[in-house]
Amino acid sequence: WITCEDMSPDLGCYGDTFSRSPNIDRLARQGLRYTRAFSNAGVCAPSRSTLITGLYATSLGTHPMRCQGKLPAFITCFPEPLRQAGYYCSNNVKTDYNFRHRPASWDESSNRAHWRNRKKGQPFFSVFNLTTTHEGQIRAPRQQFERHMARVKAEDRHDPAKVPLPPYYPDTPRVRRDRANYYDLITSMDAQVGEILKQLEDDGLAEDTIVFFFSDHGVGLPRGKRWLYDSGTRVPLIIRFPKKFAHLAPGKPGSSIDRLVSFVDLAPTIHSLCGVASPKHLQGIAFLGERAGKPREYVFGIRDRMDERYDMTRSVRDRRYRYIRNYRPDLPWAQPINYMDLMPTMQEWRRLASAGKLTGPQKIFLSPTKPAEELYDLEHDPHEVVNLAGSREHRATLERLRKVHRAWQEETLDLGFLPEDELHTRAGQSTIYEAVRQDAKVYPLEKIRAAADLLTAEGDPTAKLKEARKDADSAVRWWAVIGLGVRGGEAALGELRASLKDSAPAVRVAAARALALRGQESEALPVLRAELQHTNEWVRAQAAHALDELGTRARPALEELRKALKDSNDYVRRLATHALATLGEQSP
Repeated sequence: WITCEDMSPDLGCYGDTFSRSPNIDRLARQGLRYTRAFSNAGVCAPSRSTLITGLYATSLGTHPMRCQGKLPAFITCFPEPLRQAGYYCSNNVKTDYNFRHRPASWDESSNRAHWRNRKKGQPFFSVFNLTTTHEGQIRAPRQQFERHMARVKAEDRHDPAKVPLPPYYPDTPRVRRDRANYYDLITSMDAQVGEILKQLEDDGLAEDTIVFFFSDHGVGLPRGKRWLYDSGTRVPLIIRFPKKFAHLAPGKPGSSIDRLVSFVDLAPTIHSLCGVASPKHLQGIAFLGERAGKPREYVFGIRDRMDERYDMTRSVRDRRYRYIRNYRPDLPWAQPINYMDLMPTMQEWRRLASAGKLTGPQKIFLSPTKPAEELYDLEHDPHEVVNLAGSREHRATLERLRKVHRAWQEETLDLGFLPEDELHTRAGQSTIYEAVRQDAKVYPLEKIRAAADLLTAEGDPTAKLKEARKDADSAVRWWAVIGLGVRGGEAALGELRASLKDSAPAVRVAAARALALRGQESEALPVLRAELQHTNEWVRAQAAHALDELGTRARPALEELRKALKDSNDYVRRLATHALATLGEQSP
């Protein structure tokens, strides 16, 4: 595997005439180009969690960014059966699987890992992860950026004035510079791909090795990375079969394959190609080898906590349409995210929004709220800017994909409806994956989801929300309190006050947040200040998130926010830093 980071199919072989990627284009001519390949998340760690296990991160409880989930012992990383079959497995070098390291996964995982370190004649599976196109490199200081350009000829650099821009981006020099930098980095990364392929040839292995090339998710620019649109989840996937393995290829060299492929499919596919058995718990469909299954009809996407910001979004895509379900429509698309907001494009976008200078599709992403449902026709709207969820003509499509989405949640036991702290506490001494499968009472998904659905229910849901607030399950109460905060009106204040004393910390935080946003700071802030010092780091993150949303009204929590700058959790520190900046304090 040759993998890169934060890159959409913006390559010559995918029809992008602005891109210069000669080595990857040559690989595509020699192999197969998949045109509908998708990551399961728009960000690295949850995507990699699925890649390495063959399970959706939402089934494992590894869906929030950098959450360090706990896996059952029997769930192995997919290279382990390869190692047991005699393969030498190396990883160079990134892991970022969103759970604790599994040493048995690799013979070697380091920046020196290479097939050349195996025993003579030993079969191998090697991963090379190229970080050149990562989001952070696009906005790197010029001197650092130019080091990447040592591999790029002057005539192969990309002119910002000529760079193609999606219609949702404001057209300014800074935005164009970011986009041109991204294309320049693709060309630099392409040279690295060429170097690895040459090493295969030099070692006489090119005719014995199947080569995969793909990215971990879409482009590392705002509204790409971290979101579930094609810009965030559609990836290039190129697979080259040497002549001796041509019988395994579903097409001739240079052809394109339009079947839907999901990252959850890669683990069983590698097992199928290598002739090793896959564990029965894998959730993907092999698309190559003796055990290749029927093409899938849908691919699924997840979006939960992204860095320091909480949210919950799911998507379903078929060959033409994408359906998105926003479970927190009260939250904006573009919540402040420290790492994302370092990008000049995002800074320009926010500047122009504040000045009232955004037009057309540019305005959508900076809206203060988002719709509960989105539906896009990728055939006629490849940039996904025309939401058809309210279209009578597309009602049947909306209902079909909504139904598929809900069935997938039930089939895979989507854990996204739990407050993050309960991912770690609800299972007791077990793992959340095992606990919810051994006892349905641990996670009554349909009942919890019904409470979440009240947030966007037609009519007045207050009576049902009040009833749900008293439920025995804390996740039901949590969603009920969130719903009362958004939909409950003045009649909900008493209910919210009662929830300040709930036994579950996430419910207390949600109630305090809702009250504070309604001007009841005197009652709410003592709770948030206390929870910011909770022993559970994810309770502290929720409290910090709520305090930051309050802006200048969080001033009574100034001392606690200052202390939070030294929190062991990086995301708590980021939230405290942002909150203090709003209060006029610069962090050290």
